[in-house]
Amino acid sequence: MNLIVKIGDLLTRSVALVIIALSAWAFFMPQLFAWATSYTTIFLGIIMFGMGLTISPADFKVVFTHPKEVLLGAALQYTVMPAAAWALAVALHLPTDLALGVILVGCCPGGTASNVITYIAKGDVPLSVGMTIVSTLLAPLLTPALVYLLAGAWVKVSFLAMLLSVVEVVLVPVLAGIAVSALASKTVARCAPILPLVSVLAIALIVAGITANNTAKIIESGALVLAVVALHNAIGMGAGYLVARAFRLDYPKVTAVAIEIGMQNSGLAVSLATANFAANPLATLPGAIFSIWHNVAGSLFAGARRRRSEQPGADAPAGSGECA
Repeated sequence: MNLIVKIGDLLTRSVALVIIALSAWAFFMPQLFAWATSYTTIFLGIIMFGMGLTISPADFKVVFTHPKEVLLGAALQYTVMPAAAWALAVALHLPTDLALGVILVGCCPGGTASNVITYIAKGDVPLSVGMTIVSTLLAPLLTPALVYLLAGAWVKVSFLAMLLSVVEVVLVPVLAGIAVSALASKTVARCAPILPLVSVLAIALIVAGITANNTAKIIESGALVLAVVALHNAIGMGAGYLVARAFRLDYPKVTAVAIEIGMQNSGLAVSLATANFAANPLATLPGAIFSIWHNVAGSLFAGARRRRSEQPGADAPAGSGECA
């Protein structure tokens, strides 16, 4: 078990490298991973179920003890990222499929990887978990509503179909995980060490499957999508950082908010594109590339914040001595 824990911890800390490695393998040997796209919803359900298993009653306390920070994070999640996605799609005149894919990413809740990246950055992990929980529980309503509002200019969007998809792949697995954790806490505690490993492999297989089935399209549009994804991620992380500083949050909380806003549940974006927009196959590509990029950028940001956190005065509230 100790070996599994060490492997899981290593893979979780190196999630970007795992995804890149498996995606590269899928690009050059697509026949090995093409099957994975048929199980995208299942893989995402596994990830969300695993998230539910890790949620304890104590995690909800941060929602009530630090409501300002949690609500701030949720508000930024569902305003900055959707608006930035729409603005990039319009400003760069993106093709329909790519515009839809970018908007889907922007309208999704925060990703569970943000909690790991926040931990690496020595940010406020309970706050990160609280923001992820709240944005995830709001997703069944807000994600379909925002996609309906913002993507309607490009494609026909069924609000009800998307709502049911989000409930199926996010809300039900998360609530099931919470219920199982509450009813069988000792068993879940014994299984806890392998949960990060399962989640990393599941998201890596989602991205690898998309890569395997879209090699030609990646060659054609990959550079453009990467540029858009990088801009989108940077806008989210930068806005989270600046707004958190403007609210005079302390250093660990600024770190948590910046990371949370910049890192989306891109696996959900891929699943929604697959289930609801089969006529727009390239719409899965932004979510797949975002899955890679936000982990790379998040890890770099985490490294910089971790080094800065070790300097004297880093815990002071923003505006009282903290620098970037």
